[in-house]
Amino acid sequence: MQVEKLSNDINIKEQLKKLGVDEGGINILASKATTHILYIHDLHVGAANILKQDALSIGADLAVPRGTVVAAKPRVDCILIANTKQLRTLAKKELAQPFALKELAKKLKEFIQIQKPESIDIMGIINANDDSFYARSRFKDRDAIQSIEQMIEKGATIIDIGAVSSRPNAPVVSVEEELARIEPLLALIKKEKLYEKVKFSCDSYEPQVLQNALESGFTIINDITGLQNDEVCRLCASYDAAAVIMHMQGNPQTMQKNPHYDNILSEVYDFFDERVQKAESFGIKDIILDVGIGFGKTLENNLVLLKNLEHFLTLQKPLLVGASRKSMINKISPSDVEQRLAGTLALHLEALKNGASILRVHDVFEHVQALKVFRALSL
Repeated sequence: MQVEKLSNDINIKEQLKKLGVDEGGINILASKATTHILYIHDLHVGAANILKQDALSIGADLAVPRGTVVAAKPRVDCILIANTKQLRTLAKKELAQPFALKELAKKLKEFIQIQKPESIDIMGIINANDDSFYARSRFKDRDAIQSIEQMIEKGATIIDIGAVSSRPNAPVVSVEEELARIEPLLALIKKEKLYEKVKFSCDSYEPQVLQNALESGFTIINDITGLQNDEVCRLCASYDAAAVIMHMQGNPQTMQKNPHYDNILSEVYDFFDERVQKAESFGIKDIILDVGIGFGKTLENNLVLLKNLEHFLTLQKPLLVGASRKSMINKISPSDVEQRLAGTLALHLEALKNGASILRVHDVFEHVQALKVFRALSL
């Protein structure tokens, strides 16, 4: 007899199929193999004691502060550790309990329903300006067209084009200047019908720029202000375009001046929840969420968001992550922008593992290759 320790990151359903388990058994066993760790904030101490006993009764557990059993404090934070089957059971049990545990039961159901994406898109970056932080992403007119075609050949499924840098402390650019930079490129894309080969996204929040892009075959609006402008919402809905809602604290000129959050996961989640409702009220059907790595975030904030992306999957929208060559890598391993490919791949593979379905990248071939290896390891 031999016993092998399998990784917790394996595709358990595939392993069970190979073993010959019947279809019904696969779902039951898979629900026991996935462990969920849920941090619960500000729970009534009575609710914590009830939840602790209910969790223990089904083989799960609740970590609580010392003194909870004697109600030393009226409200506590705690950590629930349970597999999917146990969460499902707890969600039913807590519906009949007091102290707002019914509300908790509804949240547990949301986590049970989380599904990680089956398909991944690589979004190549084209900057039609002279001041984006990575010089090799800057192109004009014909050079940009050549680079787009190369990205398509290398496996990009989306091309994101912007004409204004959003790096920290970037200079403010007028709408007229933005249009002057991007219009020649839009005209070439439309003339050569490149939109038939790949999806195009416009990285802008100016309605006039976005309208020109949409009329040139673009189907995605990538708005770093998170649909703050109602006119952008109306445009997106009228062209039936997808909207990328990004979170940013402040603006590019102020965002990295001492960013602060009391609870970054909750605050970003609440922002998304509010903006998704706004988008849907305008009739926008296709919504993508971007946590905004580096946009009003400290290094610790960025790492927390990447490690806990799965939290945002309860909103049931695709997640986009763009950490490509960003300065957070330099804060971990000192390097200039030319030396940050390896760090980028590490961050983006972590994002994929935690639920991202779109990666916004400067280096398309390397990401396509890394994605293929990542998928092979997941079988």
